[in-house]
Amino acid sequence: MQGKIRAPLNRTIDISPKELLKYKKKLLYIDKPVDPGSITNKIINQDLFNVLEFLPKAFVDLLFIDPPYNLRKNFNSSSFKEMCNDEYEEYIDSWLSRLVPLLKPDASIYICGDWKSSLAIYNSARKYFIVRNRITWEREKGRGAKSNWKNCSEDIWFLSLKNEIKFNIEQVKIKRKVLAPYKDNVGNPKDWNELENGNFRTTYPSNIWTDITVPFWSMSENTDHPTQKPEKLLAKIILASSNKGDLVFDPFLGSGTTAVTAKKLGRNYLGIEIDSDYCCLAEKRLELSEENKTIQGYDGQVFWERNSLKNKK
Repeated sequence: MQGKIRAPLNRTIDISPKELLKYKKKLLYIDKPVDPGSITNKIINQDLFNVLEFLPKAFVDLLFIDPPYNLRKNFNSSSFKEMCNDEYEEYIDSWLSRLVPLLKPDASIYICGDWKSSLAIYNSARKYFIVRNRITWEREKGRGAKSNWKNCSEDIWFLSLKNEIKFNIEQVKIKRKVLAPYKDNVGNPKDWNELENGNFRTTYPSNIWTDITVPFWSMSENTDHPTQKPEKLLAKIILASSNKGDLVFDPFLGSGTTAVTAKKLGRNYLGIEIDSDYCCLAEKRLELSEENKTIQGYDGQVFWERNSLKNKK
């Protein structure tokens, strides 16, 4: 993360030893019960299992969880080892069951997984929540496979405690390219608009997301975190399932995408992350977001298909 030599156009966010010292002062460590006000818009640098008993009840409006998938992966100072399916399901249950009391009655929950971990997540989640949908989003990059189908998708389980939830469908519409631009009898566009960069129709979203760009070296949100989620993906979830001023909680914060996107969209946040370097990286991104509130592929009104937004940010 530190001291890497980057190409001139590489925009990956680095963090220096001096910055680590600066941002570590902002991190929280808790060892007794806390009230919501003392942890709002904060990052807790601890093991999740050592924190859960101290968190307040019923304070979370939106819970976003991106846990380690069931595969071997190194995360800077820590690593995760692949388990058998039953053992991984027990691991999911060990923290998911303890997150339930932290939720408000109308809270929404989103849990990320890949094809190997998705079933275990579902089996655990259905014990505590209403399973509302499964979102599948396309990862447009990744290694090919000569003896298998290339793995280029991930799942997100959409859950809730009750039937009554917030869902702001008008805030997550998509600008989709029109390949067959039909016109009415007098020659006017039929349900589409002619723009400088093509013909587009504004549509409601489905549970298949093909417009997400995974952060890479030329994007200003990119970090060296191995499983960083895109701000655009979080923006869809946050806009749909929370209102301004709500609290968004991410118990596996990583490099801070959930917190950064929540802040850009006028929500409060709380994140927990065991690795102090990633916590500091998240704090730096939060600071940078005060000057740049843009989200790649989102113009403040709608989400655009990948690489179709003119003057992309």
